Amino acid sequence: MKWNLPNILTLLRLIAAPMVAVMFLYFTRPYADWFALLLFVSAAVTDWFDGYLARAWKQETKLGAMLDPIADKAMVVIALMVIIGFSSWSPWLVLPATVILFREVFVSGLREFLGDVAGTLKVTALAKWKTTFQMTAIAVLFSHGVFEHYLGMSVFGMDEELIGAILSGAEEDVLGLGWKLTGMEWAGRIGLALLWIAAALTAITGLDYWFKALPHVREGR
Repeated sequence: MKWNLPNILTLLRLIAAPMVAVMFLYFTRPYADWFALLLFVSAAVTDWFDGYLARAWKQETKLGAMLDPIADKAMVVIALMVIIGFSSWSPWLVLPATVILFREVFVSGLREFLGDVAGTLKVTALAKWKTTFQMTAIAVLFSHGVFEHYLGMSVFGMDEELIGAILSGAEEDVLGLGWKLTGMEWAGRIGLALLWIAAALTAITGLDYWFKALPHVREGR
């Protein structure tokens, strides 16, 4: 095993994946959302850096090639699991997340079946865009949780009439309910839109991988 810097960054990203879920076990919200968001964004940034450094320093290894897709999938799958678990289980969130989770499990199983042949099926540019949209969508959805819980903390103890008066401008918005509500709504909309785009790209790249693997699957029967 060659533990160069790119491989170490990839390993750290893999370790960070379950830590996203752990944040919600040991911290209350919205602090758990903040820590998960910062951890996820930091890990996503290393996804770009480890690949860039490996190519720039000519330190590409079999270990890195194996760990990199595993770390990416672990980050996405665990983060989506956490977001859905703490959400209202809206079908607008669950459906694209299901597409993403199904594709990742299906392709992982297909790669295991193909064995060494899987290494000959190159990653396409569209697959890289898929990962980018997945991680961006998840980061935005984590920020939605931050806005949502800061808003909940601000309105605690208020009745609906007072909240309505503040949001309508009849009462002074000392606690910033307006911008917290706006941030929550826009983060939710943008996050869901990005997640649906990610789901579409995920489905397309999954089908592309299947059609490329199909001749090898037929040979292995």
